[in-house]
Order: sequence, then structure tokens, then C-alpha cells
Amino acid sequence: MEKIIAPLSYLLIFFAVYYFSLSFFGFSYKKETTIADPANRFAVIIAAHNEESVISALVANCKQLDYPREMYDTFVIADNCTDNTAQVATEAGATVWRRTNDQEQGKGYALEWAFNRLYTLPKEYDAVVIIDADNLVSLNFLKIMNNRLLQGEKIIQGYLDSKNPDDTWVTRCIHVGYVITNRFWQLAKYNIGLSCALGGTGMCIAVDVLKKFGWGANSLTEDLEFQIKALLVGIKVSWAHEAKVFDEKPLTLKQSMNQRQRWMQGHCTVASHYLGKLLWQGLKQRNPALLDGAIYCCNPYFVMLCGFGIIYQIFQGLPILQMLIHNPIIIIGFVGQFLYFGIALLLEEINPNVYAWLLYYPIFGLTWLPVVYSGFATQSNRNWNHTQHTRSISYQELPVTTIHNDQGQLTDSCDLRENGLNLDGQAGDNPKSKEAS
Repeated sequence: MEKIIAPLSYLLIFFAVYYFSLSFFGFSYKKETTIADPANRFAVIIAAHNEESVISALVANCKQLDYPREMYDTFVIADNCTDNTAQVATEAGATVWRRTNDQEQGKGYALEWAFNRLYTLPKEYDAVVIIDADNLVSLNFLKIMNNRLLQGEKIIQGYLDSKNPDDTWVTRCIHVGYVITNRFWQLAKYNIGLSCALGGTGMCIAVDVLKKFGWGANSLTEDLEFQIKALLVGIKVSWAHEAKVFDEKPLTLKQSMNQRQRWMQGHCTVASHYLGKLLWQGLKQRNPALLDGAIYCCNPYFVMLCGFGIIYQIFQGLPILQMLIHNPIIIIGFVGQFLYFGIALLLEEINPNVYAWLLYYPIFGLTWLPVVYSGFATQSNRNWNHTQHTRSISYQELPVTTIHNDQGQLTDSCDLRENGLNLDGQAGDNPKSKEAS
């Protein structure tokens, strides 16, 4: 058994050192200093399945975006809905497309159907923006995406924030996790030229890329599948730190674990199809981005190895103190990473009250173990399970966060919006004064 444990330990050390080293590149952040004039036409696409409770707030939010109204349109896919999603979205001002297909269910199929329909319209678009129905987006979202497209970027992921961070201890832990990931993983990868990860929402994709390579991502994690397909043809996912999307997080641990299990089912399926290709092409081309993509595919296996190490120690019957002596790297790494995460919160200028949430974040982190094992064991299950969303709030009602204005003073971001300022602290149009078309 020791002959197996030793190489597994080296693998664990490799993963830990790799991600820890990567995080240092997230310390540096350069803001968007120049905002280009609007030049790209956007189709904002919202895939909605029974989202009547939240869809109107998002459509209203989209109508307030700080971008010329004639240069973007909002489309809602009422996908196999059995409620009033289509009617509510229509009344809110979106163009609604009803889709009914009992055989091909899931967001990936709905998006492909919508893209094909989009291409037939007389109006042409330069890029699509994909947003989940329960989300809200920062008013500068399209401005930032326009900037990046003009710089030659083709697939861009926006900053993943939370709409309801303080609802329960679960939403608090998820919020902290996203802040850390945004800074120490996504931004870090972008800073050194690696491909970032698509998050399923807040994604911007150039239409010419979609037309040339197709969507073809219909797994339970369609975002990861498309991201890897793009990477294999030489297109990296870039990161827009200032274009934010506010996602509704699950309120209970059970809801969160069900959602994450679906993610792990899809992740393991995608890894089984593309891990070998990424490794081979990465080594053949000596391409760091491809090799990093392969490492990302291995994340579930890394977590399972951690769990295996813990289970092995337990079955050895070692007391906790003796376990620490025999394998300090596991325990020190597990505890130390959460202390290090506080630096990410500091760099992101998060409200000081959030730091206390790190105290029980390790408990939430441990719940990934059963989630990953379950996802791996059930990866052949392609059934898509809908996560119910109920937190309908407007953009102006988002929880108060603190950001720095140009004078270096802490400012209430909600106050900035009410006074017609954008999230960079610069003067802009008051969204309340814009006419809804």
C-alpha cells in the first residue's frame, strides 16, 4: 500500500504547489484605463427554464445597461417552461423565443438552438452575451466587453459575483469561494496568458467564432466543454475583472451539493473525453495553456486523492496528533490555504465583515469530498436538474459593497449607481433616466 501512497502524495504536492504558485500572479491587477466608443453589436441571450420569479428583474437590468440601446437586444429562451416565464419576460420588454423539446433538455441544447435562430435574423450581431435568468449584471458590462473585443479577444468571461451573499451560511461560503477564485485563479491565469474558465454565465463570445467552430456543447457543463474545444483550436478564454455578473447562490447545503454534483458529473464527463487530447497537444506543442487546461480537467481527481489520503489515515487508526506528524503537508495545506485566502479578500477590497466568513469556510470546503465522489460515480447520468431561483431583486437593491473611488476613499457602490456614476467612480448616465425601448 505504501508503494501506492507515495506517488499519490507527490501528485497532491504537485497540485498544491502549482495552484499556490499560480495565485501569486493574481496580486497584480490593472484597471481598464480607456473605454472605447461602442462599436460591437450584442445579442444578450438568457436561457430560462421556469424562472417567472426572477426573469423580470434581469430584463429590466439589461435595459439599463450603459451602452447604446440600438446596439444590443435582449433575448429570453423560454426553454420547456411550464410556468409564466415567457409572458413575464415579454411584459418586461425582452424578445422571447419559446422552445419545446422533451428529448434534448438542458442549457447547452437551448443555447445551440438559440444561436442557430439568431443567425437567421436580418440584424447581424458581433457577439453574444450569455446570462443566467436569475442573475443581474453591472451597468458597464457591455462597455467592458466591447473594449475586449476591440482588443482582439474572442471569448471573455466576466467577474462572477453574488446576488445574495448574506442569505445563509452556505451563500456566504460560496461568495467567499468565488471572490478567491476570481482573484487567485481567474485573474492570475489571465495575467500570465493562460486560458481562464468559463462560468456558465457572464460569458461573451464573438459570433464569428461560433459560426466557424459551432457551439456543440451539450454536456451538463456546457461551459467547460466549449472552453476546452476552443482551447484545442487555439482560442483562449480571457477575463474581464470589471464586468460583473451577480449570480443567485443556493440557500441550503442540500441545494448547493445537488448543484455541485451536477457540475462534477459534467466535469468528469468532459475530462474523460478531452484530458488525453489536452495532454498530448500540450506536450507536442509545448503549450502551457493546453497543459494548464489538462490540469484543470484533473481537479475532481485531485479532490478525490485528498479524500483518499484522509480516509487512508483514518483506516490506519492513527490518532489526530499522530496523523499530523505522519502527514503534516495535508493538514497544514488544508488549514493554511484558508488563512491565505484572506489576502484575496483584502486585494478585492471586500467589506471587513466578510472576513469572519472564512472561519466556517473550511467546513463548506469539506463538503466537496462527497460531492466529487458522487459526481464521479454518476457521471453517466446526463439528466439535467433545475435549480430553483426565488431571489428577485433589482440592480439598485443589490447588497451594499465597498469599492474605492478615484480619491482612494471607500464608497457605497449602491450610492454611486443612484447618483449616475459607474462602478469606476466616473460620471455616467443615470440608468433611471434612460428610456426603455
